[in-house]
Amino acid sequence: MELKPNPGKSLTIDVNGEVWARYPVRTHVIKPGEDIVEVVARYVKPHLKEGDIVFVSEKIVAISQGRAYPIDEIRPSFWARLLSRFVTKSPYGIGLGSPWTMELAIREAGLPRILLAAFIAALTKPFGIRGLFYRVAGRNVSAIDGPTPYTLPPYNRYAKLPPKDPEGVARRISERIDAPVVIVDANDLGVEALGISHPQISPDFVKAVFRDNPLGQASQQTPLCIVRRLK
Repeated sequence: MELKPNPGKSLTIDVNGEVWARYPVRTHVIKPGEDIVEVVARYVKPHLKEGDIVFVSEKIVAISQGRAYPIDEIRPSFWARLLSRFVTKSPYGIGLGSPWTMELAIREAGLPRILLAAFIAALTKPFGIRGLFYRVAGRNVSAIDGPTPYTLPPYNRYAKLPPKDPEGVARRISERIDAPVVIVDANDLGVEALGISHPQISPDFVKAVFRDNPLGQASQQTPLCIVRRLK
């Protein structure tokens, strides 16, 4: 398999004066119940070189853990329908801007915490203060995502929770492939490291090397990426 950048994305990026290549790796459509450790090993091990870092999309980890749900099976509550109306919609991901994802947020964090987060966000928004909703609601809520037209089928009709124990998943994959692993939540708005196998890899580096989201935001079917420093 030829390693090349996704259309419209750059192969290389400069991070603090060092040039890094990002090679997206195409996979099959991951299904619930698959062993994500073996899936990653199958696709990346033939291409790994010493010093490589493997980035894994948190989405396929969550899917493999059964934490993605068809929206037809989610019954949004009154509060989920109401609160989702006030979420700013983005072309890069629906976030909590749908009744289905808001319902998952309520189940994950509890209704009192979500109501408190919404109240604080409403109070501070007129003063230009943003992001407090997710700070109060919690990290797990910020990684919830829902159906979008460009998502690879059948997951264009799914809503998903973040993966469980992303740090542990990163370590298990790392032990299997003998390379550092990052479980990453990346879209065209931002990047967050959910799990890092090796502490010497900083969250700031993850954000910098993935700041243009080389995995793409549509149906590229490349949830894995080999990150390699170029000499």
